[in-house]
Amino acid sequence: MKTKKLLLLLWSAAFALAMPGWAWSQALPGAKTKPATAKATFAGGCFWCMEEAFDAVPGVIATTSGYTGGQVKNPTYEQVSSGRTGHAEAVQVEYDPSKVTYARLLEVFWRNIDPTQKDAQFCDYGSQYRSGIFYHDDEQKRLAEASRAALAKSKPFKSEIVTEITKAAQFYPAEDYHQNYYLKNPARYKFYKSGCGRAARLKQLWG
Repeated sequence: MKTKKLLLLLWSAAFALAMPGWAWSQALPGAKTKPATAKATFAGGCFWCMEEAFDAVPGVIATTSGYTGGQVKNPTYEQVSSGRTGHAEAVQVEYDPSKVTYARLLEVFWRNIDPTQKDAQFCDYGSQYRSGIFYHDDEQKRLAEASRAALAKSKPFKSEIVTEITKAAQFYPAEDYHQNYYLKNPARYKFYKSGCGRAARLKQLWG
């Protein structure tokens, strides 16, 4: 009997050494694994404002301001703001699907943009400020299209919805000074947001 126990212990030790660390940790009863996260990408004009909107959502882990949907690699803010690179100012949202759904993120997105403005948002004009949903998989595409169709039926405004829904392309994080701008420069941010008429237009659109 003692011999069998000793052989079992030796076998278990050898098995543990042979397994990669991550596999061994997952094999242990009650082992904790890092929760899976997902990404969502949206364009709604000024990315400073979109960061603020999504950061307030429970389940959102992080937001990153950046550029997507263009032809130039590693574009700078100056290049994108010229409107010649094809990029849109966008925000990439990292979230915990167990705490917030993609459908909920879509609701937040729609209520923080003007979907009736083509190649513009509020006081900012140019294709770099267009509104858009950039889906990362077929399920996000399905949900995005369904949300736009539902909004087209129930919208509280008369104008046509022009927000694009396209497959996510390369996302380039914006320069450091753009990240969390609303937190780093609250006075300047509030002055811009108020002066651009964003809050007033959102209230007019959505009530």
